[in-house]
Amino acid sequence: MTKLSVNINKIATLRNSRGGDTPNVVQFAKDVQRFGAEGVTIHPRPDERHIRYQDAYDLKPIVHTEYNIEGNPITKFVDMVLEIKPTQVTLVPDSIDALTSNAGWDTIKHKDFLVEVIAEFKRNNIRTSIFVDPDTKQIEGAKETGADRIELYTEGFADQYHLGNKEAIKPYAECAEIANKIGLGVNAGHDLSLDNIQFFKQNIPELLEVSIGHALISESLYLGIENVVNMYLNKLK
Repeated sequence: MTKLSVNINKIATLRNSRGGDTPNVVQFAKDVQRFGAEGVTIHPRPDERHIRYQDAYDLKPIVHTEYNIEGNPITKFVDMVLEIKPTQVTLVPDSIDALTSNAGWDTIKHKDFLVEVIAEFKRNNIRTSIFVDPDTKQIEGAKETGADRIELYTEGFADQYHLGNKEAIKPYAECAEIANKIGLGVNAGHDLSLDNIQFFKQNIPELLEVSIGHALISESLYLGIENVVNMYLNKLK
């Protein structure tokens, strides 16, 4: 079964919009795990507009499932990850002013940089994943960096699926097949939702993990977080 990792950035956004500590991100992480989520994902950015670096440390002792920290490997981020030693670090090339992640790595152009960063994480027994577009050359390039996994950037699929274009799954399936053949694990994330997750899962071979935040939290406003977590788990079986 594909693992569900819940991205809790939106909980931090809500907290920060009012000040104080409500909703509490640590308690929320405890709750989603209690409801069945198999991982917790955070994506701290340099301006700390949602998840703060301190949150990353506060979450470490209570995440008993998989702890996935995403981000651009600037020095501050790398130092934090090496201190916390999460289950997985997912490298994302987002710019400082990006509203949300909007592109995968050019694993060929940035190979030397990625090799250096990934080697440091692996020396510390941290599983590494690279955020990539559904491009076979980038998958092959990811293998050359020493990464353990890729995370397929799924916004393009989600947009097209919403328009009724199910053929949009094809490049993702092809990339997953290549990744599996060359020994890379396959994760996925961005704009996956209750509407499209089952179709995506059924068409991506050996999909190990999905990281879902914005849609899951939005759906929970109507349906309740415990219910929504279990709805995802059922669709991912």
